[in-house]
Amino acid sequence: MYQMYNSSNDKGVGGLQTGLPQNRDGFSPQQIDLGRYLFFDPVLSIDGSISCASCHQPDKGFSDGLAISKGVKGKPVHRSAPSIWNSAFIDKFFWDAKSNTLEDQMQGPLYSENEMGNNPINLLQTLNKLENYQALFLEAFPEKEDEEISLNEIYTALTAFECSLISLNSPYDQYAHGYHDALNEQEIEGMNIFRSFVARCSECHTPPLFTNQQLAVIGTPEPKGRPFDKGAEVPTGDKTLRGSFKVPSLRNIALTAPYEHSGVFDNLYDATEFYTKGRGHAVPDSIDLIVHWHIWEPQLSVYEIERIVDFLHTLTDESFKPQIPQAVPSGLNLEI
Repeated sequence: MYQMYNSSNDKGVGGLQTGLPQNRDGFSPQQIDLGRYLFFDPVLSIDGSISCASCHQPDKGFSDGLAISKGVKGKPVHRSAPSIWNSAFIDKFFWDAKSNTLEDQMQGPLYSENEMGNNPINLLQTLNKLENYQALFLEAFPEKEDEEISLNEIYTALTAFECSLISLNSPYDQYAHGYHDALNEQEIEGMNIFRSFVARCSECHTPPLFTNQQLAVIGTPEPKGRPFDKGAEVPTGDKTLRGSFKVPSLRNIALTAPYEHSGVFDNLYDATEFYTKGRGHAVPDSIDLIVHWHIWEPQLSVYEIERIVDFLHTLTDESFKPQIPQAVPSGLNLEI
């Protein structure tokens, strides 16, 4: 439905009838299902102990419920695990937006020693020894000239699965498409506060994806004892982006606590309240940040914050939550 809307004709901030960006498509059912098996199979990790789904759990909005995720042997990862819902529409990946494609992004966790700890040579050797996977790859890529599984085929299959994770039929969406009773009065009130020129939430969390896919310096505090995270300054070398992170989508946000790149807020009220406490209020005096212009002092009341939280719950839609396999082709135990 959103693909019928012309965003340029929409009125107001974060209007209801806004269109979607171009999405990744064109994958076969066989490629998607192969990607599903790979996603849930611990065989992708160096020691067969964790899978992609260990950090991106379907029942937790494809996050993991941890402030800082854990990799092989319980090693802490640098940041929290972001949701992967609606990845088909996203053009920047990782909290610091350092990847522009899913194929590139997935190589980060696959080969990071603190995450899945694998390497390309071992990954190929492992999968090519498994007859179940050889058969599945032949079905998914019938025109392949070599029976050997390739890295590009692995990346394509995982991308195909992630691009099937579409969440666009929440109560909010039903309201946006004309079914007024999909939201109650408090949720509508929260939506209007969210979209207002006072709260300004929708200027960055723009419908229908509820992200503008840009980087923003918002001055989020780090949990006690953790060093300051420079964010996108590291991959870009741009000091104006010190402490900047990608604006996350709010789709299924009620399922993905804790919040922010470091999981510093464990509930939606506290995460929302952070934005009303004033520009740069949580930034240590020793750190010089160019805080994003929209972080001002809207002075929202407790009631208004509670209504925004009510609205955020209306963005939950798990219609296309995939079925977790009862068994994976490697024969390993599922680790989720």
